[in-house]
Amino acid sequence: MSQAMLRDFYLDLHIHIGRTRDGRPVKITAAKNLTFYEIIREAAERKGIEIIGIIDAVSPPVLAEIEEQVRLGVLTELPGGGYDFQGKTTLLLGAEVETAGPAGGAAHFGVWMPDLSAMREFSNWLTQRVTNPVLSSQRARCTSFELQAKCVELAGIFVINHAFTPHKGVLGNCVPRVSEMVELKDLTALELGLSADADMADLLSELQEVTFISNSDAHSLPKIGREYNRVRLAEPTFAEVKKALLRQEGRCVVANYGLQPSLGKYHRTFCLACEQVIDTATTHHLHCPACGGNKIVRGVFDRIRSIADRQEPVHPAHRAPYHYQIPLEFIPKVGKRTLDRLLDHFGTEMNVLHVATEEQLREVVGAKIAHDIALARIGQLPIETGGGGIYGKILS
Repeated sequence: MSQAMLRDFYLDLHIHIGRTRDGRPVKITAAKNLTFYEIIREAAERKGIEIIGIIDAVSPPVLAEIEEQVRLGVLTELPGGGYDFQGKTTLLLGAEVETAGPAGGAAHFGVWMPDLSAMREFSNWLTQRVTNPVLSSQRARCTSFELQAKCVELAGIFVINHAFTPHKGVLGNCVPRVSEMVELKDLTALELGLSADADMADLLSELQEVTFISNSDAHSLPKIGREYNRVRLAEPTFAEVKKALLRQEGRCVVANYGLQPSLGKYHRTFCLACEQVIDTATTHHLHCPACGGNKIVRGVFDRIRSIADRQEPVHPAHRAPYHYQIPLEFIPKVGKRTLDRLLDHFGTEMNVLHVATEEQLREVVGAKIAHDIALARIGQLPIETGGGGIYGKILS
């Protein structure tokens, strides 16, 4: 396949299922209307995301629902793996699995399978190792190495999810080096998470050869595509996405699009008692200097500073540029009506963020909002830093 035959697609691999079609909870903290069909419709018709990963496809009732959609012809299996929806969006089948850290803590990993047969086999394997196989992100009675080995056996994609977060992140919650929990040679990619970027991650030399990806970790329909990637493929299939993450045959991640890390919920260390951001470089025992309390949530920025083996980031030649981009829903005065006007005019959020000019936007939503969207595309709106599970916010 020649380089000239490749083209770019938008990819968001990490979208949760809130409820099954009959109302059974899957991701308890996710919205009730975050169902399989609503997800794929939202991605195809409003977001303009061409490849999505449903991270809870491993749940037996979700898997059964997807199998039914294939039988009904709503989804069509692709020769390279994955399932086509109306020629607009490809669905990839994923699972988020939790394992214990070697010395405490726990971490989440993303596993994606090429087709229903492989996911059914993985689902059966996982069912024997979790307490409730219906629910998302369950703790598995296996090591992270055993989980990775099963993924490799089934020719899947294996990703460290939200690697740096203080809750369920390999580096944020368990170990200072990923090699303590995974085989680097069998790691397909590392997900940066909402509070980190490539500059921060490339302070760790161990990650030099690892592809970075940005995904939404969506818990509601509006959050789909909050963070995403542009990937260069021959066609939107599982096999091509895997090649891109492994940087094979000219396939690659062209760009990561994500929040400025300071907008993330866990960017800085935060005191839950007095709601103050803390600079842990001067707080050695993790007691709040303002109130003396110890209800501290360690921030991603501060955690990375404590485990980094570089003073400055070193980006390898293959590293995709990380574009700071603020989602439309974060922008002041872009409510549901304004967003609907934009989508009626430009079709999808990807068109609003990547195609429409500021002048074209101005004709639809006025000068102020159009200018804010233009600034949001390049991450230049003023923001207030997030921490302790509270998002940062745009300062209007």
